[in-house]
Amino acid sequence: MAFTRIKIDHRIMGGLPCISGTRIPVAMLVRMVAAGTSTETILADYPQLTKDDVREALRFAAANIDQRVVPLDQTA
Repeated sequence: MAFTRIKIDHRIMGGLPCISGTRIPVAMLVRMVAAGTSTETILADYPQLTKDDVREALRFAAANIDQRVVPLDQTA
C-alpha cells in the first residue's frame, strides 16, 4: 500500500513519519483523533492539512501496527 501523503526523512523530525510537506508527525494526528479531537478541529488548528491527510495518517498507523508485534500486559 502506497502512502503518498506520508514522508519519512531522517532530516525532518528525526525521521518520524510526517505529513508530506510539513513537520506534522503522523503520531500526533493519531493521538489527537484518539483523544476525541474532531477532524474539523484538527484542520482549523493546522490549516495546511486536508481531510485526506488525516485519513492517510490513520491508515498509515493501522498498516504499521498490523506489521509489528505489540507486547500486551499479561497481568490482566
